[in-house]
Amino acid sequence: MELRQLQYFVAVAEEQNFTRAAEKVHVAQPGVSAQIRRLEGELGQELFDRSGRAVRLTEVGEAVLPYARAALAAVAGAHQAVDELTGLLRGRVAIGMVTSHNVDLPGLLAGFNHDHPAVEITLREADSADLLAGLHSGTLDLAIVSVGPGTPEGLALEVIDDQPLVAVVSHGHELARHTVLPLIALRDVPLISLPTGTGLRARLMEGCAAVGFAPRIAFEASDPVMLAQLAARGLGAAILPGGYAAACADRLHSIAIDPPALRGRLVLAWRAGGPGGPAARVLLTRALAALRGGDGERST
Repeated sequence: MELRQLQYFVAVAEEQNFTRAAEKVHVAQPGVSAQIRRLEGELGQELFDRSGRAVRLTEVGEAVLPYARAALAAVAGAHQAVDELTGLLRGRVAIGMVTSHNVDLPGLLAGFNHDHPAVEITLREADSADLLAGLHSGTLDLAIVSVGPGTPEGLALEVIDDQPLVAVVSHGHELARHTVLPLIALRDVPLISLPTGTGLRARLMEGCAAVGFAPRIAFEASDPVMLAQLAARGLGAAILPGGYAAACADRLHSIAIDPPALRGRLVLAWRAGGPGGPAARVLLTRALAALRGGDGERST
């Protein structure tokens, strides 16, 4: 009894047709028929009733089918076990990240590298739009990105940080007398923002469009520190996550934006169903454990 005979047998049982089964296993139909006949000869019983338009299992065929499936599953499991081990010996994992985040990524990668030194790790820094495209195309396994509400199609995510966006100005700025402003009040204010392609910029553009105006972007920079420095010099209102703005309270005045639905959400994202390679799946498990407060360095 050969594995291919069991594979063909299961295919015919599922398709109830020799031609469709042959297409499914990518073998010429006479080859499938010949192997089924050999299997029936070895068992001494017919497995299919071929008298009707559809091919149906005989009573013997029904009895054999679960064992055939179990045998094929066992072989697939053996291959998967080898692939998992090989992937952790000679695998690779590709990670992306936005410029500013609060994840101890160096610590996570150092722990993973200590346990799996032969796995090749690549790390790429880019804006959220590029990173999300990398996840969808498969060039990235995991990425720390900024996204809006909901989950992007085809991806799964773990929220790292979720904060309202605020406007920050110098203490001498004309808006410094306010603690809360409607978003529409920023219509004619020179704004300082992260570049197009970043999650924060996307949220700002979406929020402004929702209330009927295009923001006046006077300055943009890829580093939030630079945004804060430009605002501190009186060059406009910088749009920043609330937590970051609070850390700059000695130099900047923070203004809450109404409605508070304008938020910056930082997440760890991966393809729905999990990353493809075993090394990436192990790293994802460790990353989730670390983000959730578990033993991220040893969890596999």
